[in-house]
Amino acid sequence: MENIIISNEERLKETEKRFQEGGLDKVHILADFDRTLTRAFVDDKEVPSVASVLRDGNYLTPDYAHKAQEFYDKYHPLEKDPNIPREEKKRLMAEWWIMHFGLLIKSGLNRKDIEKVVKSGKIKFRDGFSELANFLKDNNIPLVIMSSAALGQESISQRLKQEGKLYSNIYIISNSFEWDENGKVVAVKQPIVHGGNKDETLVQNFPKIFRVIKDRRNIILLGDNLDDVGMVEGFDYDNLIKIGFLNENIEENLEYYKRNYDVIILNDSSMDCVNSLLGEMII
Repeated sequence: MENIIISNEERLKETEKRFQEGGLDKVHILADFDRTLTRAFVDDKEVPSVASVLRDGNYLTPDYAHKAQEFYDKYHPLEKDPNIPREEKKRLMAEWWIMHFGLLIKSGLNRKDIEKVVKSGKIKFRDGFSELANFLKDNNIPLVIMSSAALGQESISQRLKQEGKLYSNIYIISNSFEWDENGKVVAVKQPIVHGGNKDETLVQNFPKIFRVIKDRRNIILLGDNLDDVGMVEGFDYDNLIKIGFLNENIEENLEYYKRNYDVIILNDSSMDCVNSLLGEMII
């Protein structure tokens, strides 16, 4: 497949064999949400995140849209820059998210705004996601979504529900809000999950989820940022296959992705590679 690059074919085949020997009951999926499970481009327009739909749709105050765009223009290139040291990137991403959450509160974000974003039609799952979700449900394989989404757990669960895929085997680790009686956000619950600290947002901190996956020590990790590979840190796994979605600036970033991911999916392509990989594990 022309949109698939394998970093080391021999190593991948050996890992796949160990997955097959362990069987599907030893597998779980650990995935980012924005631009990983969802498409990076919709109708030829970039959709960086759920929050970008809120910003571009003028759901809140004009001041919110303007300021949020300023934050994005400043911090998004830094998020994608592979040359920024890890600790510095953590600091920058935390800075961005703290300011953005403060702006959301100041701008009067309401639960109804999240509903409007979810219903906008601009958050589209990748081709093949429906098949992936069904396969995981039918085979009782947990899907753990670890996301720094600014609209958090509610937006992800609502979008899955809208798609008819909010299955009981799906677990979401993301930001969440505190709301007043009128549905207006008043605070963001700690800890804040941002693009640079997924290595610190350990699954062990969520005991209900950890109990489900602790004996499923063969992991398929899905991400679109280089920092997403950190989602697995702190988990004592046996085998790991890392699949990265490289959606933009391919030439300048490909070598970095090849160093960090076993499989790289280019050009906002489908989930077919993931589905094929899981299908091969059925013995």
